[in-house]
Amino acid sequence: MADRGASELSLPDDWPAAAPDPFLVLNRMGCFVWNLDTGLMHMDATAHELFDIRPTEYDAHPETLVRRVPRVEALRLDGLISQAVKRGDSHYGTYLRIRLRDGSPRWLYTKGHITRDTEGRPRRIHGILRDATEELDDTSAAGHGPHPPNGHPTQTGIVQSTTAALSHARTVQDILDILQQRNGLGHLGATYLVMGLVEHGRIKVVSEGPVDPFVRRTLTLRFDEPYPMPEVIRTLAPRFIANPREFADAYPHLWPDVKRIGVTSAAYLPLIAQARAIGALGLLYAGRTGFEEADRSLLVALGSGIAQNLQRAMFYEQEKDLAEGLQHAMLPRTVPDVPGADIAVRYRSASAGRDVGGDWYDVIPLPGGRVGVVIGDVQGHDTHAAAVMGQLRIVLRAYAAEGHTPATVMARASVFLYELDTDRFATCLYAEVDLSTGVVQAVRAGHLDPMVRSVDGGFRRVPVAGGLPIGLSAEFGVLEYPVGTLELDPGETLVLCTDGLVERPGADLDEGVRALTTLVRTGPEDVQELADLLCSGVDERGGEDDVALLLLRRRGAGAPQAGGRLQQHVAPGEPEALTEARHMIRAAVRSWGSAERADDIELVADEMITNALMHTDGAAIVTVRVLTGAQRRLRVEVEDVSSALPRRRDAGASGVSGRGLLLIDVLADVWGVEARGTGKCVWCEFAVAGAGQGG
Repeated sequence: MADRGASELSLPDDWPAAAPDPFLVLNRMGCFVWNLDTGLMHMDATAHELFDIRPTEYDAHPETLVRRVPRVEALRLDGLISQAVKRGDSHYGTYLRIRLRDGSPRWLYTKGHITRDTEGRPRRIHGILRDATEELDDTSAAGHGPHPPNGHPTQTGIVQSTTAALSHARTVQDILDILQQRNGLGHLGATYLVMGLVEHGRIKVVSEGPVDPFVRRTLTLRFDEPYPMPEVIRTLAPRFIANPREFADAYPHLWPDVKRIGVTSAAYLPLIAQARAIGALGLLYAGRTGFEEADRSLLVALGSGIAQNLQRAMFYEQEKDLAEGLQHAMLPRTVPDVPGADIAVRYRSASAGRDVGGDWYDVIPLPGGRVGVVIGDVQGHDTHAAAVMGQLRIVLRAYAAEGHTPATVMARASVFLYELDTDRFATCLYAEVDLSTGVVQAVRAGHLDPMVRSVDGGFRRVPVAGGLPIGLSAEFGVLEYPVGTLELDPGETLVLCTDGLVERPGADLDEGVRALTTLVRTGPEDVQELADLLCSGVDERGGEDDVALLLLRRRGAGAPQAGGRLQQHVAPGEPEALTEARHMIRAAVRSWGSAERADDIELVADEMITNALMHTDGAAIVTVRVLTGAQRRLRVEVEDVSSALPRRRDAGASGVSGRGLLLIDVLADVWGVEARGTGKCVWCEFAVAGAGQGG
């Protein structure tokens, strides 16, 4: 900021002159200027301090502040500013909750002045920031949330600001977060909020009051049940319950639970979009009775606004799920087990937008102890890019399996894409790794160079003379792809990624590579843990591009190698496949000389397979293999398509489920969960005696 004039960050001449405002006359006040044409927002040193962000970490793009501003607060602020701009207001002011570097919260108060040109178009926002944590401690602790200096906002104002924030919500969870925040519907006096969505002929409760026992006990409702939420969905009319007597008379089954949590009145609103109910919203009040006509009209208007934004969010999630499902179907279902190497792959879709990209990875076992690894990115972010990616991945795999050299594989893939009659091109890196010698032969088509992490934690980029992107090289008749050779010593890790891992908003590529270098140098040695660490930064900051990552670590001379190995695909709804998997496990355990632990291994494997089929929507892949090393072990792996991690549940004294992880923990010597592509792998190991390697 040293090169910017002081007047750039000064308050405008027409800033409202008024009596001294105790909320503005403070020692620590920061200033900012937001250029709405360029999107850049410049802040002074005090503003940097208030956001707890170093000047080198802020690139003048407001998106950079996402690490400090929770998503729900950002949505609310965007809605407030958009509303002020659309109404033609010259000023806005609000409290803002941020998260400091150490994770602790801080409240800021911000006030902005919107300057417009002669035609009334908004051009800049001049604003101030100050620390408001101390003044909000009492009200926030009491559950009232922040409010303007002159008193609590009106109910109409709360509805308007809530509706504005909802217009920026992308997902159903975004909408729930906005409705449940303390400075939102809490000002309307509602003690509890309950929301249900219509799904498959039932009402699924997706949001509940903090101590509402009725909702906790009933997560789904039928349309014909004698409760207010099904009633408003059936009748498409709101239901206002004015007092405890009316509650008890109208809903005797519900009243005991309602009375126990102190609710005295309630408003249930149907959420109607395109003339049909998509859900219902319940606002439960403690200590309030009766609803005036103005209150009823206000709440009905609120329900209408929520319904429209909720339907938009549901459509968004459906389309995104479909698009991501297409892309995941194009990616490898599993990563092959490669003797002599530890491999980790990850894929993260862009957090912004509903379209999918064309990023991909692949691992191709080759004869003679070699393995081919691919990382690539098709131009564009749509289903067409995903479709092209799927075809290109298959073609590259086929050419590599035919035994062609890396340069020939890339050249033929380029010709294929050019003849596909598409306007898309792709960047790609293909490398063949000889795991017995450590020699890596790589070709690069407009993609990032490969990187290598050494045993001592060092990290280096390995320059490879590349050719044009796939498709373009064939179009321009330049199909030469120079082959670069590097050596991968035992214990070293080859790192391949797409540009989404290193690109950061407002920063150049070299800066992103430096940040990646720092993470890799200080990261764990295990490739699965390292992959999780590298992707965690992407998950936190979000981004507009997809990320594909592939790590290959060459094992050392004394590392465990795979012995016998069997695999079985178990599809849901096929009892025969489950029976065959049990027989395979039993036969493998006994044939490998581990009969003394056969019952334990079979029981644990059965529990893992059953959990995968019950709690995911796809098939399970069961792998049983022998690991040799200092101690001979038998390893059971169950892969599924869900990235959700298993968690322990309290089964209770008479429960018939919820003991699966406890059983695995007791019987297996060690167990864990690993991310595998777009899903996960639950594994366990048993120490076994004997030296047989049959199977």
